[in-house]
Amino acid sequence: MKRRFFWSSLVVACFFLVAGGSTLATQKTIEWHNYQTGMERGKYEKKRVFLHFYADWCLYCKKMQESTFQDPEVVEALNQDYISIRVNTDLDPETTQLYGVRPLPDSWFIYENGEPIGNRPGFISADQMKVLLKLMEQQTASAR
Repeated sequence: MKRRFFWSSLVVACFFLVAGGSTLATQKTIEWHNYQTGMERGKYEKKRVFLHFYADWCLYCKKMQESTFQDPEVVEALNQDYISIRVNTDLDPETTQLYGVRPLPDSWFIYENGEPIGNRPGFISADQMKVLLKLMEQQTASAR
């Protein structure tokens, strides 16, 4: 009986370790969505949207992907507080035109109801992004 309890406990503990590990693994990268799905999820989950426009040929877009969007604090904040959307301007010209995107990269913050809060064109370092995310959080907290 004791042996059975031991093995059962061990299996349950391993399950929680694996489940917890997969949660940590998903927190290492931003959960990106396409425009349509992301906007729908934002409204459904009543979460703000972070909308990022990029192109494969854009040097600063690549730099943001390799640095800013790899920073653990940025990843955590975007995954926890936002629905994150990436739009490739070459593959989705309609959405690009809808937001009047000119220079790349271009990052937008959008309310839960789909209305734009504002945008920040150009490269954003991880430190700058953390400041922007904190400002957005303060703005939301003061609006409540």
